[in-house]
Amino acid sequence: MKNKEENKRMRNASNPQSEEEPLINEKPPLALLQKQHQRQLASASDSESDSDYEDFSEAGDSGQSLSESEASESGSSGDEGIANSDDNGLDDDHGQEDQSNSSELQQGVEESDSSEDEVAPRNTIGEVPLEWYKDEAHIGYDLAGKKIKKKERQDKLDSFLASADDSKNWLKIYDEYNDEEVEVTRKELRLVRRLLKGKAPHADFDPYAPYVDWFKWDDAKHPLSNAPEPKRRFIPSKWESKKVVKLVRAIRMGLIKFDKPKEEKRFYPLWGDDSSSTEKANHLAYIPAPKPKLPGHEESYNPSLEYIPTQEEINSYQLMYDEDRPKFIPRRYMSLRSIPAYDNGVKDIFERCLDLYLCPRVRKKRINIDPESLKPKLPSRKDLKPYPITCYLEYKGHQDAVMSISIEASGQWVASGSLDGTVRIWEVETGRCLRVWEIGEAVKCVAWNPLHELPILAVSAGQDVLLLNTGFGDEEEQKKIKEILHVETSKTPDDSGNKVPIVSWLQDDKHEGIRLRHFKTVSSVEWHRKGDYLSTVMPADILLVVFFLIFTLIDYLTCMIYSPIYQ
Repeated sequence: MKNKEENKRMRNASNPQSEEEPLINEKPPLALLQKQHQRQLASASDSESDSDYEDFSEAGDSGQSLSESEASESGSSGDEGIANSDDNGLDDDHGQEDQSNSSELQQGVEESDSSEDEVAPRNTIGEVPLEWYKDEAHIGYDLAGKKIKKKERQDKLDSFLASADDSKNWLKIYDEYNDEEVEVTRKELRLVRRLLKGKAPHADFDPYAPYVDWFKWDDAKHPLSNAPEPKRRFIPSKWESKKVVKLVRAIRMGLIKFDKPKEEKRFYPLWGDDSSSTEKANHLAYIPAPKPKLPGHEESYNPSLEYIPTQEEINSYQLMYDEDRPKFIPRRYMSLRSIPAYDNGVKDIFERCLDLYLCPRVRKKRINIDPESLKPKLPSRKDLKPYPITCYLEYKGHQDAVMSISIEASGQWVASGSLDGTVRIWEVETGRCLRVWEIGEAVKCVAWNPLHELPILAVSAGQDVLLLNTGFGDEEEQKKIKEILHVETSKTPDDSGNKVPIVSWLQDDKHEGIRLRHFKTVSSVEWHRKGDYLSTVMPADILLVVFFLIFTLIDYLTCMIYSPIYQ
């Protein structure tokens, strides 16, 4: 026996590579793993949950030895480690073998016991919502069927103090199903960090490992499968022929179209009604038929005598149109037994059927809105202050109602015409009356020339329109105004074929201006914005025609435009 062991050691010393490989790949025996597992389960049953974590942390302290053993294994797996082992003696090789076996055994035990998925949960309620136990004093039941009472949760201050006192508090996670705090192990922490970096969960996994081709394709004489072809490969498929026939029929009937027309883009009706779009999408909506009108008090069998028409009124009904004629003539019967049959009963039912069959049904949206709610809510007068509440200036002088006012282009003067037959010019700021013209007739309208250089005032009174010189401006402007307001003879338009002149241009020496005599009463006067044209409006009493007369102060021409207005 000793000779066999010595021969074996000599072979290992002569060929160290063949000896190292089985030592690296050798796994701990199953009996040792089971014994270690039973010991840890016995210690876990005697201690509490906190002691379990302490034992696990103590076992975790040996991670340094595990890492050293892993480093020694990784170092010994290479060719350099094998070459260095040749210098050591047989005793050193044997010690290294024992050390690798113990390290692999300890690593296998840690991997088998550190996973928490194999441990049964303390709470047996399953994956049910915890809201069911929201108002209860417990969160579920343990394996013995006893209630698991809720623990007092720490507030933010206590959790902050605990994190300040314990440096490993950040590794604790609250398990809401078991109502306890679980500490994350170093292995789980490394796994989470690898997942956050986008790496594989296990460090041993190589995502870029070379592909292993299990078949040798080069110089292959036979295929991978040399089974004979089945008979169905040589017979046309019956089900495929049925599908082809079905598709051909659908194409002939037009159910399948290959060249579909391009659908135009539909835009949402931003300002449209949503109900119309929904009705189009839902096609024709069902609308119930309107109910027939119920008889009212006018069809009473025993009405008062005042509601019964006389024979003359009945005869007058015959002369009316069918639309205006009443459909029912009230009569008086002393009892229900004496009421005859309704003559138009069959006719009314027939017309009702025609309406249901021929008349389309439309739903009309009726909005019941209070008319008072449509009125704008005006603010109170108190909110509008400060505003003028006293009369600042009053222009007194007219004896009758003022019909028209006009403000000069500079805004300094204002002209007013009244029914008392006077035209007055006032100063806006002071209210002082500067000039008065006695026209003799009721003044309907006054209008200033829009040009500041031509302060001419147009006044309409009766059938006359007066162009007055207000006297404002310097000497050159007054000289120009006097030349414009000077007319020698009356002129008529050249383009009109009427013998009677439309407007007579007369010189008015009394008012120092021009008098335009019309053939109708002038109701309104308006200047052009350039100040060289003037229009007058005359409503005709008989023909209902409005005449527009446009004058030019330069050529003294008159043009009449007919614009009929039908009422």
